This record gives sequence, structure tokens and C-alpha cells, in this order.
Amino acid sequence: MFVSTKQRRIATLARNNQAMAFTSLNQYMDYNWLLQAYQLTRKDGATGVDGQTAEMYERQLENNLLNLLDRLKSGQYRAPALRRVYIPKGKGQKRSLGIPTFEDKIAQRAVAMLLGPIYEQDFYNCSFGSRKGRSAHHALQSLRSHIMRDGGQWVLDGVPQAHRLAA
Repeated sequence: MFVSTKQRRIATLARNNQAMAFTSLNQYMDYNWLLQAYQLTRKDGATGVDGQTAEMYERQLENNLLNLLDRLKSGQYRAPALRRVYIPKGKGQKRSLGIPTFEDKIAQRAVAMLLGPIYEQDFYNCSFGSRKGRSAHHALQSLRSHIMRDGGQWVLDGVPQAHRLAA
């Protein structure tokens, strides 16, 4: 069964059973699920605390993914520590970034692929933040269309003052 088919099944369950609590989605995750998560994971990102690159992980891809799958399903998987990097923020300040290991990026992607179809059912069509196929540009287009179609006298800026200074 393909990953997208499983995701549609999860979405249908979530949509048709609003009060349902998903206690386990373990049965949906398999080798092909992790392979898809691997394929969707950026390969050119910074390395985590283990220094492992995507290229290094790929050398034994099947073994690595099967091992990860076993640890995820058995509950033995523990996310490694993040590599902490500080980047300039402005006015001499620094911002902390936590960089996960490549394998943890795959695990995070796999879990997001499981949970996304569930949470997507709760979003309104006008919600844009961190949703697949939607961006800030889509939000602005929607706002413009709404104002042009329905009219409007007010547009409120919801960005905190601190963010305006940093931009």
C-alpha cells in the first residue's frame, strides 16, 4: 500500500470521527513510509551532533531505515541531542538554532506524515501557517481577493514590534 493511500485513510478516519482519539498509528509506518520520509528530507542541511551527512546515511540506506523502523515501533527510539549553533540576529545579538541529526530529521518527517492528515482536518480553509501547499504569499492573495470581492475598511498588522525591527 502506498504512503499517500495510507494518509488518505488516516485523513478519512479523522474527518469522519471528530471525537476519535488516535491511540496508535504504528501500523501505518513501514519501510516504504520511512523511505518516503527519507526522500522528502533535505539532503544538503547541516549535520547534527553525530556529524553524519545524508550521503553517509545513504551508503547503508536499507539497513539504516530498517533499524530506525525497529526502534520507532518498539519505543526504543530516542531523539539525539541537538547540535547548538548561534547565528547573528542583529544589533550584536545571537539566535540559537538546534540542528537535529540526519536520522532524526527522517524520524520527524515520518511522524509529521502520520500526524498531518489528522490535524489537517481541524484547520479552517483560511489557515495558512505551516501547511503543505500554502505560504505567506497564498495568505496575502487570499486577503487581497477577500478585500476586493467583499470590500473592507481595515487591515490589521499582527506582527509584533520586535519582529518588524529584525526584518
